[in-house]
Amino acid sequence: MVEPILNRWSPRAYADRDVSIEDLKKGFEAARWAASSSNEQPWRFVVGRRGNETFKKILDALVPGNQVWAKNAPVLILSVARKHYTHNGHINRHYWHDTGAAMANFSVQVTALGLHAHSMAGFDHDKAQALFNIPDDFETVAVTAVGYLGDPDSLPEGPRKSELSPRQRKDLKEFVFSEWEKPAF
Repeated sequence: MVEPILNRWSPRAYADRDVSIEDLKKGFEAARWAASSSNEQPWRFVVGRRGNETFKKILDALVPGNQVWAKNAPVLILSVARKHYTHNGHINRHYWHDTGAAMANFSVQVTALGLHAHSMAGFDHDKAQALFNIPDDFETVAVTAVGYLGDPDSLPEGPRKSELSPRQRKDLKEFVFSEWEKPAF
């Protein structure tokens, strides 16, 4: 397996170090090349850098449990997905999947650059939609914190405990099947 995939994880502790525009562009270039249904590329990204108004709005939409640590990330990204195909107006049943694939590419790319990304579902979708005047044909998907790894001791007890816990992944037999619930190998 390639190193950036093995090294990818979702930290909560971020160093007080800015992320360069060049590295963000490399991450979004990787996102741009993600596969998508009918090559729709339904993803849109709202990027906030620590201290600017966009960052403050994204942070404000997060649930308190995520705000407590995400406020220290140098970058917050709101991912948004278009619900309908542009070529025919039909519902795109894969818009969340495709947007997730783009963010997966982004995450692997920034990991290769020495950064880390932590995507979160814990935010108020309606609030984010309103804060950025996002049209109804688009839906907010996730918020992702991006930055350099920081000191876990800088976190409050709850997030620090999660930060220091060993990473665990399910065994392949739990999700790769030849028939429903029958492991493929």
